[in-house]
Amino acid sequence: MNAIITVVGTDQVGIIAKVSAYLSRHGINIVDISQTILSGNFVMMMMVDLSQSDNSVQNIKVELSSLGEELGVSINMMHERVFSAMHRI
Repeated sequence: MNAIITVVGTDQVGIIAKVSAYLSRHGINIVDISQTILSGNFVMMMMVDLSQSDNSVQNIKVELSSLGEELGVSINMMHERVFSAMHRI
């Protein structure tokens, strides 16, 4: 199963490293990644493959949200199909 993870917040050192480290610890592969800084705001989108993860989707969502709070950013995850449907024109 693929999912989309978004990370948005004030730019700071270590955001990508800490999110990537979490994903690696749980067997989650980053399939694609895009990040930019817009007027000092960090914006990152990742497509990830959860098929080898040792954690449930619900736990991953909760833990990523908690990590986001620690970092002072917003981290959200949704199924790739839901994301695609939301962004269809």
